Amino acid sequence: MDNHYSIYICGVGGQGIIKTSTIIGEAAMNQGLDVVMSEIHGMSQRGGSVSTELKIGGYTSSIIPDNAADMLLSFEPIETIRGLNKANDETKIVYNTHPIVPSSSDKPYPNVDNITNILKENFKHVLPINGTQLAIDAGSVLSLNMVLLGAVTADDKFPLTKESVIGAMKNNLKPKFHDMNLKAIESGYKSIKG
Repeated sequence: MDNHYSIYICGVGGQGIIKTSTIIGEAAMNQGLDVVMSEIHGMSQRGGSVSTELKIGGYTSSIIPDNAADMLLSFEPIETIRGLNKANDETKIVYNTHPIVPSSSDKPYPNVDNITNILKENFKHVLPINGTQLAIDAGSVLSLNMVLLGAVTADDKFPLTKESVIGAMKNNLKPKFHDMNLKAIESGYKSIKG
């Protein structure tokens, strides 16, 4: 397996994007893989855009060039659209279909089904997931990032095992939340694997 892999992660502040990236990075190191990461916090305190870029393998720069991501992992539909410049025809696009409507906007939020249909018309590998509902079902909306982590581990080309991701999760989150986060990871995994 080619262990060179790049993943662009995006969403809004408070969704756990940075923690997700940290867990992926630690899981990669635990598997003996090199990893480089960059993060853009944006206006995270106000629910603004947040993104991170991770490259697993022998990379020297953490920046993913346009049209070069192996995976686009998005926590929010509009942020998926904002991140499309990193995607190409082979990029796996895993995204949470639950919108976060900005309170300061007077524009209507686009229809999420329309977003999904447009994505599927233009990209081969589009995997929408109602991660927010799966997180609530697992015990808390705060486990959304673990649902999405589980979903990406279900992809055959993702270079990290679900077990290494679970190990890194346990090392980075409080033990009292481990059971809930394990449920979240499993539900995300099953939503993609079927």
